[in-house]
Amino acid sequence: MRLSDLRGRTVAVWGAGREGRAAVTAIAAHGPAELVAVDDSANFLSLPWDGPLAEAAPLVTGEAGFVRLAAADVVVRSPGVPQTHPWLVELRRRGVPVTQGTALWMADHAARTVGVTGSKGKSTTSSLISHLLTAMGRPNVFGGNIGVPTLDLPESELYVLELSSYQCSDLTDSPRVAVVTALFPEHLDAHGGEREYYRDKLNLLAHDPQTIVVNGADPRLAAELGELPAVRAGRPDTTHVAAGLDGTPWFHFGDQPLFPRAVLPLVGRHNEGNLCVALAVLDALGIDVVAEKDSLAIAVAEFQGLAHRLTEIADPSGLTFVDDTLATSPYAAMHAIDAYEGRPLTVIVGGTDRGLDYTPLAEHLAERELTVIGIPDSGARIVEALAGLPKVRTEMVDDLVDAVRLSRELTPAGGVVLLSPAAPSYGRFRNFEHRSEVFAQAVADTAGSQRA
Repeated sequence: MRLSDLRGRTVAVWGAGREGRAAVTAIAAHGPAELVAVDDSANFLSLPWDGPLAEAAPLVTGEAGFVRLAAADVVVRSPGVPQTHPWLVELRRRGVPVTQGTALWMADHAARTVGVTGSKGKSTTSSLISHLLTAMGRPNVFGGNIGVPTLDLPESELYVLELSSYQCSDLTDSPRVAVVTALFPEHLDAHGGEREYYRDKLNLLAHDPQTIVVNGADPRLAAELGELPAVRAGRPDTTHVAAGLDGTPWFHFGDQPLFPRAVLPLVGRHNEGNLCVALAVLDALGIDVVAEKDSLAIAVAEFQGLAHRLTEIADPSGLTFVDDTLATSPYAAMHAIDAYEGRPLTVIVGGTDRGLDYTPLAEHLAERELTVIGIPDSGARIVEALAGLPKVRTEMVDDLVDAVRLSRELTPAGGVVLLSPAAPSYGRFRNFEHRSEVFAQAVADTAGSQRA
C-alpha cells in the first residue's frame, strides 16, 4: 500500500507523537475522504495537538478512539502501538487493514534504501553507513527510528534508515539492502513473545531485498537465518578483524588488510562488528573498499559516535560519566559494561518494565566488581536479579537525579558512571532524548557536590 492509495478513503492515524504527526501531514496531502487522529494514551507528556495538525485531522482520545479506528478503511498506526494492544488485536480480527508510515514510505522508496535493524548496534551501524557513504561521494539522507520519521524525509537518491522491530513488522516491501546487526529477546511484551519478536524483526528480509547483510558473529541470528543467502560480516571471506602484519588488530576485506582497529574511535568489540557490517554494506553498494581503504580510514577516524550511545561527559571531579541511554536491553548494557572493563564502574539501570529476563545480565556480572544503582520502574527487578553476586554492590533510589547524586558518592576516583538502563525510557520520560537530557543536567547540577 502506497500513500497515493489513501486518496478518497477514510483513514485513521493511531498515535499523536512524532510518527503520528508525520503521518497526518503526509496523508492529508494525498486527499483522503476523511482523516482522523486517535490517541488512547494521552498524558502529561503529550505534546499539543493544534494548528495545521488539528485542521487536517481532529484528535479523538480515550475509548471513543476505537470507534473511529474500527470505522476506518485504513488504520495507520504509530510504531509505539504494540502488537498486543487489545484494540489492534480486535481490528485485525475484523479485517481492518492496518499499516504504518514506514511501510507506506517504503513502498515508494525501497529501491533507494538501506534499511538497518537489530536488537543492538542498529543505531551506530546505520549512522556509520550514512557517514561512510557521504565520505565516498554518495550523498544520502539518514532517518527512521532515530532521527527524522520516514514520512518527513526529503527526496534523495539514497536513504539509510535505522528501523525498529515495530517499524519492520508492517513492511510489505524490503529495502534494496536489508541489514541485521544482532538478535536477542527484546520488546517481548509489545510483540507477544520471543518468536513473534523475531518474526517482526526479520520481516525486513521477507520481501525480496536485493542484498542481505548480517553480523555473521551473532549465533542467534545465524540460527534464525539458516541457509538464507546473506553477506555475513565478521567472517574471513568478507569484512572482519584479524591481526595485521604489525601484530595489532586490523580491519580486513577477505585477505586484504584495510586499516588498523585503532583508527575506529569507538570503544568495545561490538563496535568492531558494527563497522564490519557497515563496510560490507558499502561493498554491496558497489564501493571498492580495498581501493578506497585510505579514504575510508580517514572517514572512520572522523566518525563521531552517536549521542546517547557510550557518549562520555566531561566532569571536573575526574569521574567519567557516560550516556548510554539507548541501551534498552540487558544485552546492550552488557556490551557497554564490557567497554569499560578494568576501571571502577557504577552502572545506573532501570526504566519501563517490559518483563524482560535479567538472568543473562546477572550471569554476565558473576565475576565482575562494580556498583549497580536501580531506578524505577524496572530497577528493582534488576537489582533483585543481581542479589547474591559477591562482587556487585546494589542500591535503589527514587529517580535518575538521585542516582547521579549517589553515584558521585560511591564511585572511586578515576572511575566511570555509566547510564546503561537495560530498559526503555517511556513512562517517566517523553523518549530516550528526554532521559538523556535529564541525565546530563543532573551531572552538571551535581558537579560541585562533595563525594564521600
